[in-house]
Amino acid sequence: MAHDATVRSSAPATSTARAPAGQPPLAQRLAAEAIASFFLFACVIGSGIMASNLAQGNDAVALLANTIATGAILFVLITIFGPVSGAHMNPAVTLVAASRRDLPWSEAAAYIGAQLAFGIAGAWAAHLMFDLPTLQVSLRARTGLGQWAGEAIATFGLVLTILGTLRYRRSAVAAAVALYICAAYWFTSSTSFANPAITVARSLSDTFAGIAPRDVPGFVIAQLVGAAAGALAARHLFDRA
Repeated sequence: MAHDATVRSSAPATSTARAPAGQPPLAQRLAAEAIASFFLFACVIGSGIMASNLAQGNDAVALLANTIATGAILFVLITIFGPVSGAHMNPAVTLVAASRRDLPWSEAAAYIGAQLAFGIAGAWAAHLMFDLPTLQVSLRARTGLGQWAGEAIATFGLVLTILGTLRYRRSAVAAAVALYICAAYWFTSSTSFANPAITVARSLSDTFAGIAPRDVPGFVIAQLVGAAAGALAARHLFDRA
């Protein structure tokens, strides 16, 4: 369940790995990634808790509520923070940006650190808001070929959505990503985590959105494979000579 956002540029790779001219200072961009990741992760986990509490055991209703909340917050966060940092909120998206030389690798590492640290803080904030123990470890098993395939496909589609929309209709990125994730919640067996950082954070939440820590590596590997495949497909489909 959810995921990500946008790279700042859809231009083909250049000869040097440097961020686009005129963008905000790194400290400002890291602050944007930190705040966006905090709210995204808090929303995914918090809405899962609320949905589970209200759905009275109906997992379909709970998942629908979780989906709507996640899609809504993605639209808001990408709209607000996209012009500042790209609103990645997702190491897979950041790694794709770095591989395309839209972001220096040294800055990519800082982005990922902010996403992970503040995303985990968002998970803990969700626990606090619902009077749950802050420190938890999930017991919810999510493993197997079907779920790994779901994560690879979800992340592949997310990267294609981002890069394709950036190329052809940049103003629609927030809506496209939000709608894609809403759909992927339902057409993938894994409910579309599509984000290594949120996968780690959700392993620290024994709630509706959780994943057992032992199942995290399989999900993350599948997500990275999907992201790499999506980046290669996007280069073939969208980049111009």
